[in-house]
Amino acid sequence: MKLNPADIDADKVFLLIDKSDYRLYLYEDVTLLKIYKVVFGSRELRDKLVQGDRQTPEGTFHITSKRYDGRWSRFMLLDYPNESSWTKFHRRQSRGILPANADIGGGIGIHGVEYASGIRDTYVDSRINWTLGCISMKNGDVNELYNVIKVGTPVVIRY
Repeated sequence: MKLNPADIDADKVFLLIDKSDYRLYLYEDVTLLKIYKVVFGSRELRDKLVQGDRQTPEGTFHITSKRYDGRWSRFMLLDYPNESSWTKFHRRQSRGILPANADIGGGIGIHGVEYASGIRDTYVDSRINWTLGCISMKNGDVNELYNVIKVGTPVVIRY
C-alpha cells in the first residue's frame, strides 16, 4: 500500500523501531499505517555503548533534520545522544562498564541502502546488518517515509 502524505497528519505521526523483529512501525496517533523492514549495525542488537561499536541506540528520540543524500537516498538524523542517552552513558562510566575517556558517538539516523558500496535492498530483506549504528531501509521505503514525517517526529527504538 502506497502512502499519500496529504492524507496523513504529520503532527500525529511517530515511529516505533523494534530491533528484535527488524521492523519500523509507522503510526498516526493510535493507528498503525504501515510496517517497514529495517536493518541495523551489528548482529548482537545491543544498546549503543560507544562510538564505533556498530550498535543502534535504544530509547526515545526525535528527528532533528532531513535531507536528500547521495549515498543513502534520504537521511533523517536522530537527536542521539540526547539527555537520556547521556544519563545511561555516564551511569555506565561510573559503574566501570565504560572507560572515563569513552566517546558516546553520534550521527545516528534512518537512511536507505548504499548502492555505491554494493549494498542493496536484499540486505534489508535478508536481515543483513551493515550500518555503523543507523537504521537502514530499502530506498523506496525510506523515500516514502521521508515524505510522511517531519522534523520533530518522535522515534522510539527498543529491543
